[in-house]
Amino acid sequence: MNEDIIKTIAAELKIRSEQVSNTLALLEEGNTVPFIARYRKEKTSGLDEEQILFIQKQYDYQNRLQERKENVLKLIAEQGKLTDEITKSVNECTKLSQVEDIYRPYAQKKKTRAAAAINKGLQPFADWMRSLPQEGDLIQEAVKYVNDEVINVQEAIQGAMDIIAEAVSDDPKQRWAFKDTIMKAGVIVTKLKKDAVDENKVYEMYYDRSEKVSQIADHRIMAIDRAEKEKILTVTFSFDEEGLRQQAYSNLTHGQKSVADDNLRMAAYDGCDRLLFPSIEREIRSELSDRAHEKSIEVFSLNLEKLLLQPPLKGRTVLGFDPGFYNGCKLAVVDETGKMLTVDKIFPFRKNANLENDRRKFISLVKKYGVQIVAIGNGTASRESESFVADIIREEGLQLSYAIVSEAGASVWSAQEAARAEFPDMAVEERSAVSIGRRLLDPLAELIKIDPKSIGVGQYQHDLPQKALSLKLDEAIMKCVNRTGADLNTASQELLTHISGLNSAVAKEIVNYRNENGRFTDRKQLLNVKKLGPKAYTQCAGFLRIQDGTEPLDQTSIHPESYEAARKVMAACGITSLGTPDAKFDDEKLKNLGIDEYTLRDIEDAIRQPLRDYRDQFEGALLRSDVLEISDLHIGDKLSGTVRNVVDFGAFVDIGLHEDGLVHTSRMSMRRNVIPSEIVSVNDIVDVWVYEIDEARNRVSLSFLPLEKLEEREAQYKYRKKKGKANKKQQAEKPKKKEVTMDDAMARLLSRFSK
Repeated sequence: MNEDIIKTIAAELKIRSEQVSNTLALLEEGNTVPFIARYRKEKTSGLDEEQILFIQKQYDYQNRLQERKENVLKLIAEQGKLTDEITKSVNECTKLSQVEDIYRPYAQKKKTRAAAAINKGLQPFADWMRSLPQEGDLIQEAVKYVNDEVINVQEAIQGAMDIIAEAVSDDPKQRWAFKDTIMKAGVIVTKLKKDAVDENKVYEMYYDRSEKVSQIADHRIMAIDRAEKEKILTVTFSFDEEGLRQQAYSNLTHGQKSVADDNLRMAAYDGCDRLLFPSIEREIRSELSDRAHEKSIEVFSLNLEKLLLQPPLKGRTVLGFDPGFYNGCKLAVVDETGKMLTVDKIFPFRKNANLENDRRKFISLVKKYGVQIVAIGNGTASRESESFVADIIREEGLQLSYAIVSEAGASVWSAQEAARAEFPDMAVEERSAVSIGRRLLDPLAELIKIDPKSIGVGQYQHDLPQKALSLKLDEAIMKCVNRTGADLNTASQELLTHISGLNSAVAKEIVNYRNENGRFTDRKQLLNVKKLGPKAYTQCAGFLRIQDGTEPLDQTSIHPESYEAARKVMAACGITSLGTPDAKFDDEKLKNLGIDEYTLRDIEDAIRQPLRDYRDQFEGALLRSDVLEISDLHIGDKLSGTVRNVVDFGAFVDIGLHEDGLVHTSRMSMRRNVIPSEIVSVNDIVDVWVYEIDEARNRVSLSFLPLEKLEEREAQYKYRKKKGKANKKQQAEKPKKKEVTMDDAMARLLSRFSK
C-alpha cells in the first residue's frame, strides 16, 4: 500500500491513517462494504458505508493518478525535455487533468497548424522569434526557411506564428491562471436561437440571460445544456478577453521589445482567440456539467434511499388500486405477507358506468378480506379514484384508510419475466395493482424489483451519465438492503441479489433450495445451498434473518461468528431470553469477556430488540380518509403532506390534490438560500402552508414556513439590505484621508525634533 496516498485520504476524511489502511486491507481480502461497515467496526473504528466507499474510490483514483504521473514523466524524458521544474510540477498535481495540462505541450499532435509547421522545419524559426532578438531582420531570417515545402516568406512567418500560438495555448500555468479568472469573473450568456422552436416556452427564462459562472445553480446548468442540445439556445462566455490577450502577450515577451514584437503579439492573440479561450470555455462547460451531474446523481441517490427506507405497514391487508379511465381500475388484495388473494376490475369513470355496481364490488372486497388500507396509484385518474374511495368510506362508515402511492415503474415490473413467472395468468395491469399494494406493505421488498431509474425520484435523469448514475443508485440500494436485512424465508430473488456476498445466481439457488426443502430453520443451512461457499456465507449470514427457527440468535443482526460472545454476555448479565427492552448490562462483568466495544454494543442492542427494523426510525405513509379539493384551499392554510420528490429548486409535496404542490427553495427556511436535500427527503411527512393558488392551472405553491414568518424574514432581509446601503453611502461620503508623501513625513519628523 502507498503510505502517501493513505495519509492523503485520512486527511481528507479527518480520520487516522490506520483506519484507512485497515479498511483497504479488508477490501483486498474480498470483504464487501456492508460487511465491513457492520461486522468489522473494531478494525475501522466504526466507519460507515459512505466513508468506506470513499476510501475505496479515492485509493483507486490516487493510484491511477500516480501511474499517469510516472507515464508522463517517462514520455517527456524520452523526448529529452524533462527538467527538475517539470518533475516538480507533475509530482505536485492533485488531479489527472492537471497532469494532462502539463503534458499537453509534449503530446504528439498530428493535425494542428503548428504540427504542420513543425513538420516543415519551422520550429527553429519560432524559437528564434521567441528568443526576443534585439537585432536582425524578420524577413531575412524567414528567407532561410523558404524551400519546396515552405513556398514563401509569408508562409514561413505564419508557420512560426502558428507554432508560437499553440505554445501560448499549451502553457499550463497560463491556462490555469486564465481559467481561474474566467471562473471567478466570467459570465455565461444564453440567447434564443433565431429559428428555435420552444412551443411550451420551457426555456423562456434563458432566452436572454446572463449569469456569473461562479454563481450559476446546478439545475440551471442542466437546463441550459438540454436547451442547447435541443437547438433552442446559444451559449457563450463573456469576460475580459482583451485583458487576457495582453497578459498572454506580456507572458510571452516578459515586457521586452524585439524585432519580432508585432508578430509575437499577433501570435499571442491568435493563440488566445483560436485555441486557448475556446479550449478553456469547453473545459469550464464540461466541469460545470460534471458538477451538476454529480449533484443531480447525489440528489437522486438520497431520494431513492428515503423511498426504499420507508417503513413497512406490517400486519395489514392492503387493497392495491391501479386507477384508469377507459380501461378501468384494477384492484388487487394482498395479505400481510404480500401474497395476492384476489384481483378484480371496476369501471367507475366510463361513460354510462354502473357506479352502484362498482361501489358494491369494492365494498365486497373490503369486507370479505378485511382490508384495512387502500393503496391508490398516483397516475392517470388518481384523484378521481381517491374521490371514489373517500366517498365510499364516508357514506358507508368504513374503518378504512387510504394512501396515495407512487406507481412509477409498476408497469415496468409488470412486464418483467419475474412478474410473468409469479402471475402467469394475470394481465399486465392486474400485476401493476399487486405491485402498488405491496409498495405500501413493504416498499423495499417491492421497489427493489424495479430499475431504480424508473422510480421517478430524480431530475434530468436522462441527461445524466448513465454509468455513473447506475453505480450510485446501486450503492444506495446496497446500503438500504443491508441496513434493513432480509427474511431468509420470504425474501425474493431480487432482494437477495443485493445482500452482501450474494449475486443473482446464488440468490436463485437460495430460492430453489427453499422451494425444494421448505423453509430455512438455521443459518448454517445456507452452507448447503449450491454456489454458496464459506466465504459468501461469512459475508451474507448476518444480514439474513430467520424467525421461529432452531437458533434464537438467527432472528437478530448478530453474526454467527459472534454467537458465542452473545451467549457469554447474556450469561454474565443473567439474561435468559431475547427481546428484553429494559435488560441491564453490567459493564464490570462484561469488560473481562474479551469482546471489543463495537461488537458488544451491537450485541446489547440485538438482545434488547432482536426484531428491530432499521426503517422504523423513519416516518411511514400518510394515511387519509377524505379527499381535498383545490376550491377548499385558502392562502395561509396549514396542511400535512408527503414529499414526493426533491430537486435543486425545491420539493414537490403531495397534499391530496391532483398535482403535487411546489415548495420553492425561497420558502423552505428562515435562510433565503438553502439546499433542498438538506431540508427534506423523499417520503418525509411535512407541515406546509398554502402560499399561492392557481385554480386555472390546478397548481398550488406551498411554504414550509407560516406566511407571517415569511413576511418577517423578508422584512429582516430588506432592513439589512437598506442598512448595508446606508453604511456604504456613509463610507463613500467620508472625507478621504490626505495622502501622506515622503516630504510630508520628513517635515513632521523634523518638526518633532525641533520641539
